[in-house]
Amino acid sequence: MKAIISQKGLIQWAEVPQPTLEDGFVLVQTECSAISPGTELMMNGLYREDPVVLGYSAAGVIRKIGKGMEDWQEGQRVACYGAPYARHAEWLLMPRHLLVPIPDHVSSVEASTVGLGAIAVHAVRQANLQFGETLMLIGAGILGQLIAQIARSAGLRVVVYDLLPERCEMARQLGIRHTASDPVEAGHRLSELSEGNGADAVIICASSKNGDLIDQSLRWLRDCGKVLLVGDIKPEFSRDLMFAKEAQVLISRAGGPGRYDEVYEREGTDYPYGYVRWTEGRNMGEFIRLIAEGDLRVMPLISDVLPAERCEEAFRKYAEAPADLLGTVLLYGQDAEPEKGAREAAVGSAGGGECDGRD
Repeated sequence: MKAIISQKGLIQWAEVPQPTLEDGFVLVQTECSAISPGTELMMNGLYREDPVVLGYSAAGVIRKIGKGMEDWQEGQRVACYGAPYARHAEWLLMPRHLLVPIPDHVSSVEASTVGLGAIAVHAVRQANLQFGETLMLIGAGILGQLIAQIARSAGLRVVVYDLLPERCEMARQLGIRHTASDPVEAGHRLSELSEGNGADAVIICASSKNGDLIDQSLRWLRDCGKVLLVGDIKPEFSRDLMFAKEAQVLISRAGGPGRYDEVYEREGTDYPYGYVRWTEGRNMGEFIRLIAEGDLRVMPLISDVLPAERCEEAFRKYAEAPADLLGTVLLYGQDAEPEKGAREAAVGSAGGGECDGRD
């Protein structure tokens, strides 16, 4: 089978071994996979001697069912998350807790972002905010846009700050009322929204090689608030600022409890529902539910839909013009011209009527 590999800093559409069906797994034929630009560009920059298959978020159709997975059906559409199982590859061997059903009216393009969606859902949970509290979100790439929409659907007051006015405009089109591309303006909007008290939490989705964004977040924070790190940011910050607010600085790890746990992921042993309410698998399901019920709009965030064999072009676009892109989805085995259809779907989702108010 073909897959997208990174080797010595080069992206290639190459032959790799096809997975063999095992007990406790299903074999999925991939329809779409979504690029996670931050993680995957970072991995490609490591210049590995040995090839590594990229990706962790996809959607496809179950073609074969292993022993113990009889509650799934051949021909069932599913969203898949989590390397090394979900990848940019034509076939995926998926365990129980890393796939969720896709409703008929949700497209595979939308569902292929389930990995980013689970990360966004988990980040909002880690912030541990209550209805009516205020969130400042720094960085409005695709992950930040998803977090902002989810936070708004949870009844939070959301301020989005990004240096790119185009990304702030996208957030407004998706219903976020308070956005700013200037830090002073962002501070003013936050002050008005919080009656001068500051944000209950700040989530940082931007990348930075120093701790300036964390220090800025601490200034925007209310007393005893929290700063949550989601982006690739160096965890350095002023002790004085943290001490003055008695603040917490936290990090959000991937899609939720269960990630990187072999017993949960590979062996399929779930965490007790009463003790671990939201696992990574349940976060995946919640993300798909939000799309299905119209509370989350993904298509306006998809900038490009390309055949998987054009992967080198897709990654080059991110490297050369990251400001022009939000999400990119790759198609497998499709003969139709993808860019036009994706563009029309995105315009249709974004235009007309009132915004649902997320991001």
